[in-house]
Amino acid sequence: MFTAVGKFMAHMFSQVGGAAKMVRSGVFWLTHSRFEFRQAVDQSVVIGVESFGVTALTSLFTGMVLALQAGNTIGNIFGEPIFVGTIVAFSLIRELGPVLTGVVVSGRAGAAVTAQIGTMAVTEQIDALYTLGTNPIRYLVIPRMFGFILTMPILTLFSNLFGVLGGYLVAVYALNVPGEIYMTDITSFMGVKDFMHGFIKSFVFAFMVATVCCYKGVSTRGGAEGVGKSTTGAVVTTIVLILVLDYFLTAILTAFGI
Repeated sequence: MFTAVGKFMAHMFSQVGGAAKMVRSGVFWLTHSRFEFRQAVDQSVVIGVESFGVTALTSLFTGMVLALQAGNTIGNIFGEPIFVGTIVAFSLIRELGPVLTGVVVSGRAGAAVTAQIGTMAVTEQIDALYTLGTNPIRYLVIPRMFGFILTMPILTLFSNLFGVLGGYLVAVYALNVPGEIYMTDITSFMGVKDFMHGFIKSFVFAFMVATVCCYKGVSTRGGAEGVGKSTTGAVVTTIVLILVLDYFLTAILTAFGI
């Protein structure tokens, strides 16, 4: 048992150390070489624009479910569905918006990034870049990290909007809550700090997803089977870390009054 725990801890620290070295190398090349702007734009389109549809659809129905559950529960207690807009908006903007966006993007774009870089690793294309005098971190990792960090906060904003819209549709047409009341419940209780709470989380999740997926891709070994294992491991790791980080970020931001 102790041997298994020791091996697991050694493997975990090895993975964390390798990812940290990759980030350090990325910072070095970002400040000491030309930025691959075209690559960064292309990756932003692949990661952000192509993830918009599934992110919007997920948030829309999440907002609808939140409104339906909140309205029915509060209606059974107080006799009418009050504060539905407040519950939907606070749940989405502070927590579910960044979390759902992170999960969706890691499952769609993160898996694609890991598989792409992993395939290049097992087919020795990364070694070829070294031979040609091009650093793979500068050429492959930095543009993808830039794409995640740029687009995930924007996707989170749209996720919040579609979630609130979904709650509005259910509140007005299923629960018979006046639209003005729904919007007033949001504007009366929600402030800039509540928005920043979720927005800051989106940046942290973006950096984490980019780091894990790029590192899993670069460290892929073992042919096609290794690519599959790296892709699965990247998605599972990022989803678990999003949920774990969400708790600690909530505690830290709340302690700072955000």
